Amino acid sequence: MAQQSGAALLMESLVRQEVEFVFGYPGGAVLPIYDELFGDERIRHILVRHEAGAAHAAEGYARATGKPGVVLVTSGPGATNAVTGIADAFLDSIPMVVITGQVPTGLIGTDAFQEADTVGITRHCTKHNYLIKDPADLVATVEEAFRIATTGRPGPVVIDIPKDVQIAVPSKSRANPNAGAHRYAPQMVAPADQIAEAVDMIANAQKPVFYTGGGVINSGPRASQLLRQFQDLTSAPTTSTLMGLGAFPNTHPDWLGMLGMHGTYEANLAMNQADVMVCIGARFDDRVTGRLDAFSPDSKKIHIDIDRSSINKTVPVDLGIVGDCATVLEQMIAAWGDRAGQDLGEWKARIAGWRARECLAYPERSKANPQAIMPQKAIERLYHLTKDRSPIISTEVGQHQMWAAQYFGFDAPNKWLTSGGLGTMGYGMPAAIGAQLGHPDALVIDIAGEASIQMNIQELGTASQYRLPIKVFILNNEYMGMVRQWQELTYESRYSNSYSDSLPDFVALAEAYGWKGIRIEDEGDLDAGILRMMEHDGPVIVDCCVAKDANCFPMIPSGAAHTEMLLYGDQVEGTMDDEAKALV
Repeated sequence: MAQQSGAALLMESLVRQEVEFVFGYPGGAVLPIYDELFGDERIRHILVRHEAGAAHAAEGYARATGKPGVVLVTSGPGATNAVTGIADAFLDSIPMVVITGQVPTGLIGTDAFQEADTVGITRHCTKHNYLIKDPADLVATVEEAFRIATTGRPGPVVIDIPKDVQIAVPSKSRANPNAGAHRYAPQMVAPADQIAEAVDMIANAQKPVFYTGGGVINSGPRASQLLRQFQDLTSAPTTSTLMGLGAFPNTHPDWLGMLGMHGTYEANLAMNQADVMVCIGARFDDRVTGRLDAFSPDSKKIHIDIDRSSINKTVPVDLGIVGDCATVLEQMIAAWGDRAGQDLGEWKARIAGWRARECLAYPERSKANPQAIMPQKAIERLYHLTKDRSPIISTEVGQHQMWAAQYFGFDAPNKWLTSGGLGTMGYGMPAAIGAQLGHPDALVIDIAGEASIQMNIQELGTASQYRLPIKVFILNNEYMGMVRQWQELTYESRYSNSYSDSLPDFVALAEAYGWKGIRIEDEGDLDAGILRMMEHDGPVIVDCCVAKDANCFPMIPSGAAHTEMLLYGDQVEGTMDDEAKALV
């Protein structure tokens, strides 16, 4: 290996990490790497149309398969275009290794053509990043980068490689450097005394609730199985964050639905009234907690998380347990043994009363246009007609995303791909591309809005090039729907720049890219349109024209408490004070 260039060493290192796909876009500062890719059939390069698309596709691949996504982009704008996807992966804990080109080492700091301080720019949105100055460091760095990206709390790692390092060969004195030290060693196993204390708290609880998050899914399929097993032992009602959907089956009688800003009435009320709340792999983000001083005010709180910094970061807890979700759940199951918990009949009867509110009920018809398809109905029918094929669902960001979370049921992990922490419009279609590559025989559907889909609509070409049969189901209400909803509720319906003017003909656009285009305008055609989408063996765009005035409820106004949810028919006035309105 001593005579191999840095680019060749990089390729060998990626092969050693069992990389299947690299999502990228070439440029001057990475041409030596692309030259090594030429004719090498061990790794398949996926040519995207924009570097943001590369990062989101790598995220989708990682979330659907559990394997790290890999991105390759050039220096300067190539790297900066990928930053949104890197930040998205950081906030949602998605394992990803991003390889960026850099100007030659002698030109760094001179404002050279397409130079950017990639390490500095990405320092706050990566788990770690590297600037390689010697090709001899590449092998050990790549090995360590993949280990950091995939262990502990997963996340993105950036490796910035100057062009001269890609061309150079290691000096003889450093031809066979030692592998990198294991500097990153997250705690996986929890102390036995903490496990015993947590089990006692849960066993003695009269109103327990399990609050689960994306950490359960990131810990692997075993964690979801163990969560279901532990819930069966304890009988605790269970809810989930947006990122944790699928870790617990939505058909289970103890499933409360999603919690938080657009969560269910029963989930939020149960969180508020619980006496013991067990947070498993979630981080108490603001979309979940609402007003902090009113969040689960009387509950004893147990927080299980592999990221030590997440514990007591936002919400003080009574017992913080640092460890891997799967490992800790296994420990707790063993410690529980054959004991019986409290009789939860009264608690579950109270929850049944909250369920009776039917918080996800919605008007059958739009007031403004009684003939229009209600978007909730569109998602319900999409779920009903596709669920037997266990589809992988990605979304963009906005109302359609929340409706998908509310009305599309998930019984298994790694079937729900959405941007939670960063809320990135344009995420869904490239994520669907990555998921489809990871699962070529699966039904992959991007539920989109007509505004979000245009953020990375150029990736239609990527799906066409690689013959990926992804489906894009657009809920087209001709508005940036979530923005319009906030403007209606808190800004006296002053719809400032939220109308999607000059929309393309999505059917004609689909056909221009070699896709099939379907438009659905009447509810009577809804089922037939969805079935036509599924029957087509190539990529499809469905332009589903829905009611323009539909809002997404339930809803906790920003800065309000869990007990201040808005349901259909409620008014925001009197619910949200001036301070809360200022937070919108």
